[in-house]
Amino acid sequence: MKKYTLLFFTFISIISFAQKSNPNYDEDLAKELKADKYGMKSYFFIILKTGSNQSTDSSLIAEKFKGHMANIDRLVEEKKLVVAGPMGKNEKKYRGIFIFQDIETKEELEKILQTDPAVEAKLLDFEIYNWYGSAALPLYLETSDKIWKENP
Repeated sequence: MKKYTLLFFTFISIISFAQKSNPNYDEDLAKELKADKYGMKSYFFIILKTGSNQSTDSSLIAEKFKGHMANIDRLVEEKKLVVAGPMGKNEKKYRGIFIFQDIETKEELEKILQTDPAVEAKLLDFEIYNWYGSAALPLYLETSDKIWKENP
């Protein structure tokens, strides 16, 4: 009887610690989004900050930031940039964030960031971090494109 009791409790323990499967799992979607078994993937998270160029030339600044916005649009079209947005004023002089997907190396990302006219002109600088988040993050872009009324 002791043997059966031990087997019973072992079986119950295994069942209670077993990982649960998601009944809503969509294997095709997970593959399309390059999700791991947890529905996550690696991204690069970039903090944009004030650069070393402290120019007060308003036409130069306007030109470079117009190019900055066009570059953001291009990177979104290429499905590299998933999130971009400004930050409010802060003591660290952080200006905004980017989240990139499907970039293999930090060096590759640094080259991509140099295509931004505001970065190239040193009006903006950046810090790069690895970030692990939901592989579904890029899906918000389709909805996001339907809710803006004016393009900045």
